[in-house]
Amino acid sequence: MLTFPRTTRVFVATARVDGRKGIDGLAAIVRSHFGREPLDGHVYVFFSRCADRVRVLYFAGDGYVLVLKRREKGTFHTPPAELSGTHIPIDAAELMLILEGIDLRETRRRPRWTPTLASA
Repeated sequence: MLTFPRTTRVFVATARVDGRKGIDGLAAIVRSHFGREPLDGHVYVFFSRCADRVRVLYFAGDGYVLVLKRREKGTFHTPPAELSGTHIPIDAAELMLILEGIDLRETRRRPRWTPTLASA
């Protein structure tokens, strides 16, 4: 099970990537298509063309970590893509659901309480 600090952001690529890409190739995609630096400590998620494999890339302080998960039966359900853009921001909890094979289009988020800042 992957765990990330609450401040870690997760970005999912909207385009499918070649399954032969490794750490350097995926880091280059983050730089060129996302316009982000992969050394920033955030998590980047890439799906293969058939969506039967997912790669999770992040920098862990002293080196890159690349996690690959392959579905033996079926495919991963990618989050709904926006009309424009190269990546979609999601929560770390949503990433865990995707890795477990849950379709996010079939789920519903309950209302959450968020504190409001008091004006001075």
